[in-house]
Amino acid sequence: MFENIIGQPVTARIEADIVNNVLAPSMLFSGPPASGKGTAALEVGRAFSCETEGAPWNCRCRACARHRTLSHDDLVVMGPRPFSAEIAAARNTLLRDASAASSRILFFRAVRKLQLRFSPALWADDPKISKLNGIMEMLEESMEELRLPSGGESDSEKLAKLCDAVIKHTQKLEAEGISDTIPVSHVRNAAYWLRIAPSGKRKLLVIENADRMQDAARNSLLKILEEPPETCAIILCSPKPETLLPTILSRLRHYHFPSRGEAAEAEVVRRVFKDGVDAIPAHGRAESCVTAYLDTFLPVSKNAMYPAAALFWASIAFAVTVALRRKGVSDAELPPGLLTIGGHCAPIAEAAGLGKACTSVKSLCAAVLAASGGFETRGTFSVFLGLLCGRLSEALFSMRASAICIAYRRILSKYAEEARVAVDIFNQSPAMVLERFSGSLIQNLAIL
Repeated sequence: MFENIIGQPVTARIEADIVNNVLAPSMLFSGPPASGKGTAALEVGRAFSCETEGAPWNCRCRACARHRTLSHDDLVVMGPRPFSAEIAAARNTLLRDASAASSRILFFRAVRKLQLRFSPALWADDPKISKLNGIMEMLEESMEELRLPSGGESDSEKLAKLCDAVIKHTQKLEAEGISDTIPVSHVRNAAYWLRIAPSGKRKLLVIENADRMQDAARNSLLKILEEPPETCAIILCSPKPETLLPTILSRLRHYHFPSRGEAAEAEVVRRVFKDGVDAIPAHGRAESCVTAYLDTFLPVSKNAMYPAAALFWASIAFAVTVALRRKGVSDAELPPGLLTIGGHCAPIAEAAGLGKACTSVKSLCAAVLAASGGFETRGTFSVFLGLLCGRLSEALFSMRASAICIAYRRILSKYAEEARVAVDIFNQSPAMVLERFSGSLIQNLAIL
């Protein structure tokens, strides 16, 4: 049990609670992205259904086989999260070692994590699902072909084409069907599903990124947590547990999954994806190696957007400098933080071939959009905003405690969140939002 979770001692506590039959009906698994909390939640579901004493990891019972492919009737998973990078990384593993059953299961599970979000138990009679049925049917047809026995190395080209078809369908399904928040209808439908008798021993509802629930969804969830059915368990996963309602937190048993050390992170990449971390750029290793590794499989990776974020800040610093000079501010009176940002970011952008700082907001936005693929892949705009925060922290590291640095971060945080909500929740054009975001930064940084 939990042998597939690397470098997380908290799983021993969860296993002990399962073995001793004292596991709480409602739990919170907290921790940063890619810390193993989601995988651990799925493993709890397997342990519930296992037909063998102690639920060993290598159990071959029918229930465990269905849980390994995430196809058990007693499992429902909801909540927004990125899927494209993990699916693409799993595809890479499968093509590199197609003969290994573990490689095929890894790919199937990565795709199923997306497919589970469209369970009839969550969508019920929602008319929106009819628009997605065509994509889901094509995806399932491609997955069914992959389930057929492989003909050996001569079929490698066919396997690659099938995987590419799956990737195409999953990207479209994610872009059109996954929202940035958890709607109240999904929580209500899940509540109804939980009250139906399980097909096996016990049902499990997993809510990933539970902090992104709509207000009505939170209140609906609270009703379930107050009187959970005896034949079910609920696990909330969140990197930001402090944002959950206190009344919800008080009804959950908390298990924390901390950031893993670099060696453990590298071991995850080696054992799960059968790869090394050599391809991860140096600036990516400051965060989770697993996250940085997966980012390399995005259609537009962080590695590609990193210099675009540097160009953005170099251009913003230049624009603010011009605005201040027009107000009569001399070079000697310019904020030192402004010069530091420009001096740090401009060489990074130029070394990447993006040229010097842009002289207008329109040219800046055009350059960033070109370097990021127009932010067409869902979630890349939020990734870019996160890179902007990182670039600012890098540039101002030596003066991180100064008043001007704190003010810059406060302004960036405010307008970056407004931009993220506009794109991810209200589906506004990234190009339009980026232009508005850039103008707001220039205007507000110039009046400090």
